[in-house]
Amino acid sequence: QVQLVESGGGLVQAGGSLRLSCAASGRTFSSYAMGWFRQAPGKEREFVATIVWSGGSTYYAESVKGRFTISGGNAKNTVYLQMNSLKPEDTAVYYCASSRRARSLDKSYEYDNWGQGTQVTVSS
Repeated sequence: QVQLVESGGGLVQAGGSLRLSCAASGRTFSSYAMGWFRQAPGKEREFVATIVWSGGSTYYAESVKGRFTISGGNAKNTVYLQMNSLKPEDTAVYYCASSRRARSLDKSYEYDNWGQGTQVTVSS
């Protein structure tokens, strides 16, 4: 099992920036990738970004490309999401997740462990 704890959420004006952090503990050596998803009220959870530990490849949802950057710390125990040029439609609870598999990493069912989420609110 991998335990994940997110931090860094908050309230920001449109055009502003936030940096989310996710601290991982436990069997982190088994993690193939770590990603961020988000869920707005009344909507399904959606993929935001992911990083594959081996090689450092990153993948983004079209809606955040060019504005968000995912990065990882050493030893697979930290992942960050730098969010710039935030928009009101980015408002959601953001979840960190880890995956042991190598298939469709933009699908939530490919992720084994989830954090509790952190709220991001962007005001217009």
